[in-house]
Amino acid sequence: MRAIEIIQPGGPEVLQPGERPMPVLKPGEVMIKVHAAGVNRPDVLQRTGNYPVPPGASDIPGLEVAGEIVDGDFAGSLLKKGDMVCALVQGGGYAEYCAAPAAQCLPVPKGLSLLEAASLPETFFTVYSNLFMRARLSGDETLLVQGGSSGIGVTAIQMARAMGHRVFATAGTDDKCRACESFGAERGINYRTEDFADVVKSATGGAGVNVIIDMVAGDYVNREISCLAEDGRLVIIALLGGVKGEVNFGEIMRRRLTITGSTLRPRPIAFKQEIAQHLQQKVWPLLETGVIKPVIYQTFPLAQAADAHALMETSTHVGKIMLTVI
Repeated sequence: MRAIEIIQPGGPEVLQPGERPMPVLKPGEVMIKVHAAGVNRPDVLQRTGNYPVPPGASDIPGLEVAGEIVDGDFAGSLLKKGDMVCALVQGGGYAEYCAAPAAQCLPVPKGLSLLEAASLPETFFTVYSNLFMRARLSGDETLLVQGGSSGIGVTAIQMARAMGHRVFATAGTDDKCRACESFGAERGINYRTEDFADVVKSATGGAGVNVIIDMVAGDYVNREISCLAEDGRLVIIALLGGVKGEVNFGEIMRRRLTITGSTLRPRPIAFKQEIAQHLQQKVWPLLETGVIKPVIYQTFPLAQAADAHALMETSTHVGKIMLTVI
């Protein structure tokens, strides 16, 4: 099969088209003939040698795909050969065929194309698990999304707004801030020209937000603490600003704050299956009615994966960058 290989750690140019053997299915897995695959920040980290592949996972990049099931172990599953699905995978997405745990497959939402469906799993699994399972965003609570124009950010804004929450979002340009507002953010905050903590406190009457989803970390954390409401929760899911930062432990104690974080890729299948079940019950209907919409910025053929990575590294995109295989 055709696949994109990382020939050595490095820049986008190390992504090269090649030939690989077909995946060997494990118990509980299905074979997907890939129509489209998503490009995500962890793919870039893997390419540069900064995100080790979990034991047993494919070294081919790509964490989400959509396509047709052509073979598999269907025991205990409602899936069958010929089903059109999207799936979260541990790797192997940049290829003509990809093995996926049946438990991590979801039907293509009614009304969506396979390309649109392929843009969903990585960000939707990540956002739902961190916002609603880990941070317990609920009721009339408020949310701040750092990096609101990214794939994760666009998903977080739309999903939280669809669930009835006030949402604020940061982005690096005024145009991106307006885009965040078009997706449902009450206020887009240009982090280059405004202090997001001051804007959030002003917009909430000094109370702060209940939850922050953060892809930056580093020196953002102390400012985030300052604009969390009492009993607020900060969830760190990426480290674009660095692995270290100074924090005010007194504020954490006095206002009973929680700082937590997670990575999704190494988590067990059973955990991802639980997320999939929540998504199908609570989020897929919102996709099918158009309350939440996939946001795709640009699409490249599989052979141009290097160009897709180069675009991602410019951070000029709003939403998802995709690869088409068929």
